[in-house]
Amino acid sequence: MKGTVAVVAVFIFGCIAGYSGIINLKNFGEVGENISMYILYALIFIVGVSMGSNRELGKMLKSATPKLLLLPLATILGSLLFSAVVALVLSQWRIVDCMAVGSGLGYYSLSSVLISQYMEPTLGAALAAELGTIALLTNIFRELFTIIAAPLLCRFFGPFAPIASAGATAMDVCLPVILRTSGNAFLPAAVISGVLTDFSVPFLVSFFCSL
Repeated sequence: MKGTVAVVAVFIFGCIAGYSGIINLKNFGEVGENISMYILYALIFIVGVSMGSNRELGKMLKSATPKLLLLPLATILGSLLFSAVVALVLSQWRIVDCMAVGSGLGYYSLSSVLISQYMEPTLGAALAAELGTIALLTNIFRELFTIIAAPLLCRFFGPFAPIASAGATAMDVCLPVILRTSGNAFLPAAVISGVLTDFSVPFLVSFFCSL
């Protein structure tokens, strides 16, 4: 929870700094114009380091049954389907725009940077930044919803529901609340689902941004 609050606070500070002119990326020349891409590379690198340094991940993946792999698949397909339905209400955005946002799967930092960067040639800088902001807030709210509603999700929809709701955060931020509500027996399911959804985010977001 504290980490999410910190992310929101930093985001708001950035908006204020940019709007007030305290920080103007154009003053930094080419570096300023491409800084979001550099940050994106750093984020993807950190994701790889995080996955590679988890010594238990290999054991969990080996113990995974094909049936267990249906959980991240259902999480991804459900998120994309709901995003497509929402697009019918939000007429300003195309279906692929909304599906790009939904492809964040709770990974707000990476998905928002990807969308802002890749959508700029299609939508222009202003709309791309707006869609990136929507992706940031949408995926933060997904994480917060899981943390708050996990007991109810588990009670009414079963122990796998909090894992699906958490998406990519099932393996880190939301893991404690998942284990508390679903039980320690669901640790492998949460980690495997979180890793696979996390891994799919850059590919899915890039794909929908290219359409």
